[in-house]
Parts: sequence; structure tokens; C-alpha cells
Amino acid sequence: MKHKKIVTILVLCIMAAAAVSAGIGIFSSGGPGPFTYTSIRGEEVPIYGRGLYRHMSADVAVQGIGHDYVTLFLAVPALGIALGAARRGGLRSRLVLAGILGYFLVTYLFYLVMGMYNPLFLVYALLLGCSFFALAVTLFGVDLAGLAASFKERTPVRLSGGFLIFNTLSIAFLWLGVVVPPLRDGSLYPVELQHYTTLIVQGLDLGLLLPLSFVSGWLLVKKRPLGYLLGPVYLVFLSFLMTALTAKIIAMGLSGVNIFPSVIIIPATGLVTMVCAVLMLKGVRHEQGE
Repeated sequence: MKHKKIVTILVLCIMAAAAVSAGIGIFSSGGPGPFTYTSIRGEEVPIYGRGLYRHMSADVAVQGIGHDYVTLFLAVPALGIALGAARRGGLRSRLVLAGILGYFLVTYLFYLVMGMYNPLFLVYALLLGCSFFALAVTLFGVDLAGLAASFKERTPVRLSGGFLIFNTLSIAFLWLGVVVPPLRDGSLYPVELQHYTTLIVQGLDLGLLLPLSFVSGWLLVKKRPLGYLLGPVYLVFLSFLMTALTAKIIAMGLSGVNIFPSVIIIPATGLVTMVCAVLMLKGVRHEQGE
């Protein structure tokens, strides 16, 4: 792995800061307790009222705590293991490291721009910056010209790429189903907006993550060199993200929210994602040298 020292320092910073952030999110307490807030649009919004996420709506706060559990107990240890493997060299380990770094990048991008302002604002900014640069350095260290030849001929690239395209279109139609109806009937503001300023998740998905997923899948189906880089990395990232989404669904269910059919769809999608990720990583024929 090129630039081992830089990546190692950045990853260690991510691990330490993420552990602190997620731990505080899970175990913090205090606050006035649950209450109702009237938004600027006149909507009555139940507020969580406790701990780090006390000013967030009740359903979003419990999702954040569920996400923190996955970050603290799964993603942070996995990042450390991936770093150790990548330092020893090997294409497969670098793809895994990049995918996990993508998870941290997206997680703390959302925390920074969606979470109600709290004492960890600068920690979120640090995590976003470290994740971005660690991911960039890791990706730029891969020899793109010889990448396709590093995979076995029977690697299921079309299956994996097709899944990324299908998942992109499915999520896009889901979010358009949230945004478009209020535009058509003139009410403008979706119920999901609650007391937030805009639809952060839907906006970043539609404008950034879903196009990246679609392009990764398309390039992988076409067996382009860049597809062999972006496809496996995105699948690893998505595997961790879908695990976090499953934890969010469970947290919502424990708080009394009806989670059907999401409790079936999200874990099933996550399982398919993991299978595609494993198949792509197993398809690495030989490891690129330093």
C-alpha cells in the first residue's frame, strides 16, 4: 500500500474519534426528556429530548443511536483489521479498506449536515476530513491500468454491477415517491421533513450516492477498469451501510414504530449486497505489488 504512514495516521484518527463519537451517542443521557415542538411550517414534531441527540426528532434520534452501535462495535474494529491487512500489501485488502473508509465518510457527512448542532460538531468535521483524504489516498494508490487483469475471468461482474444499478433505481424511485407527490398536489413539504430545513438524506442520495452507485454498476457491467475499482469498493461500503440501516430499523421497531415491510426489505438487500461484495473480492486473481 502506497503512503502507508499517511493512511495509517488518518485511519487511527478516524478510529479514535469515531469510537468517542459513537460511544457518546449511545451512552449519553440528560436533557428535558421527550417533548413536542412546533416547526416553522406548523407541524407538531415529537422530539427525543435525551442525550446527545436531544434536539432531534424522536424517530431520527433512535436511528442515530442504532447507527452508532454498528459504528462502534463493527465498523471501528473492521477498519483496524482492514488497515493491518492493507499495510501488508494486497489489492483485496485495499479494496476492503477503501469500502470501509467510504462508510465512515458517508456516515459523518450525514452526521455533520443532518444532526442538530451538538458538542461533537468539530469531531464530525474531523471524521469527515480524515475519511475523505484516507479514502482518496487509498484509491489513488491502486494501479488502474492493470486492475481488470487482477480479477478472474469468471468473476460475476455483471451480476454485481446489475445489482448496483437495480438498487440505485429502487432507492431513487423510493425517494422520488417522497418528494414528488407534495410538489404535484401543491402542499410542497413532505411529512418526512419534520422540523429539519431540507431532506438531507434524500438530497445527498439523489445528487451524489445514487449516481455514484449507478456509474459504478454500469462500468462494472461493461468491464471497464474503473468499474473494477469502484464496484467492489461501493459494495463493501454498501454492506456496512445496509447493516447500519438494519440497526436503525430495529431501533425504530423497539421504540414502537411499525417497521413492516422495511424489516424484511432492508436486511434482504443487505444480504445480497454482502454476497456480491464477497464474490467480487474472491474474484481477485493476484495481488498488485507496491
